[in-house]
Amino acid sequence: MESDQPAPANTRRIAIDPVTRVEGHGKITLLIDDDNHIVEARFHIVEFRGFEKFIQGRPFWEVPFFVQRLCGICPVSHQLAAAKAVDQIVGVNQLTPTATKLRRLLHFGQMLQSHALHFFHLSSPDFLFGFGSDPTKRNIAGVLEQYPEIALKGVKLRKYGQRIIEAITGKRIHGTGTVPGGMNKPFTLPERDALLADIDDILQWSQDAVALNEQIHTAHADHRDFGTLHSHYLSMIGSNGELEFYHGNLRAQSVSGDNLFAPFDYCDYQQIISEEVRSWSYLKFPYFSALGTEHGWYRVGPLARINNCAFISTPLAEAARQRFKAYGHGNLVHDTLAYHWARMIELLHCAESIQSLLHDRDITGTDLLAKKGEYQPQGIGVIEAPRGTLFHHYHVNDEGLVTRANLIVSTTSNNQAMNESVRTVANQYLDGQEITEALLNHLEVAVRAYDPCLSCATHALGKMPLQVTLQRIDGHVVHQLTKNTEGTIQSSPDDH
Repeated sequence: MESDQPAPANTRRIAIDPVTRVEGHGKITLLIDDDNHIVEARFHIVEFRGFEKFIQGRPFWEVPFFVQRLCGICPVSHQLAAAKAVDQIVGVNQLTPTATKLRRLLHFGQMLQSHALHFFHLSSPDFLFGFGSDPTKRNIAGVLEQYPEIALKGVKLRKYGQRIIEAITGKRIHGTGTVPGGMNKPFTLPERDALLADIDDILQWSQDAVALNEQIHTAHADHRDFGTLHSHYLSMIGSNGELEFYHGNLRAQSVSGDNLFAPFDYCDYQQIISEEVRSWSYLKFPYFSALGTEHGWYRVGPLARINNCAFISTPLAEAARQRFKAYGHGNLVHDTLAYHWARMIELLHCAESIQSLLHDRDITGTDLLAKKGEYQPQGIGVIEAPRGTLFHHYHVNDEGLVTRANLIVSTTSNNQAMNESVRTVANQYLDGQEITEALLNHLEVAVRAYDPCLSCATHALGKMPLQVTLQRIDGHVVHQLTKNTEGTIQSSPDDH
């Protein structure tokens, strides 16, 4: 890949490979000159998985379970987005009340466990110990030792979300649950009662998580400008402008807070979003088509959702959102590190919503399948995954086989933003300095704010570099094929 080429004259390359405490494999590379000034900073995705191609030729009804294998952290998100697309293919526009609420409960459980995992396990060490603290302590083991109460709350919050997923899908990771037009099994009273027994603790711990993140962000003035970008934002909103994770229309706001579009039917997403390919990453670069590649990039995820929504439907989370908005004096909050604060506000909303659904009589109903309608040649499913807006789009033939698939994963939409934040932090903290591990961790802190799921996001489009090597068991290279970014293939001679 381009990033692995020799550094230009009078510069040297420093790589963080891999970036730690994120899901998947990525790296950061810096080009610095003889005086340690930053010449270039980039965030690279170095793995390629190609699920868009793998899906082709599969029966559409398999896809919701097939795409879960994109990730072990957010499989439910992919299952639900794919299920919504499959619902369209079988002509179902409205699920039964019980099926709808079961999917929503499943989704809230997924959001809860993922948000808890990211902050408490992956990001909290940076904030509790300091960005430049001793790396032997700056990890979840260090948090467990020095802040056991905080760490255990995080563990239990995540476990509770996984219990919801297991109750509905049969497994905590890669379960079933959704079927075309509904769900495959009811939610029993004992399952509901077991979850209700712990919901009060979950609500309290979620409030504590919001308070902790609010205190951390507002008490550190330097957090306001750390990797901060003035960007556009994209997210889903409900019919009244409320925070919405499962189904709604798209809203985008400009840097200044003006509507770029709202509400917009997500089935028409190709009218507003285009995707660019760059040779040095296996991650695509989406942008708003009308604004072009240079000015059209945007951010998704908790910060975008809290900025874009008019209100939150649950009272405790809405009160927290109001404090968040007051921090920004009623304007958009652009602070990159405020992603964590916004993430915990969403965690609290999930806890409140779970409590409400567990008390809903429909949740234990048995009417799980809607009547199928006229078969459609394509389906588009969009939800708000933990990391942001997630698009699944499938074309199928008359035999029900997928002929084309397009996925725009949340981390893909944040790709340009992550690169911009890395570049900003490099210039803020590393330019002209002696490069140390502590300073390099600042770059990782910027990436972690976005909670990137790199395994989900690695889908190539166009001519991507690739090297295939055949070697004997003793390590001797027998043959090698290399494709460069122009698509030209070079072959080393066979050595028999």
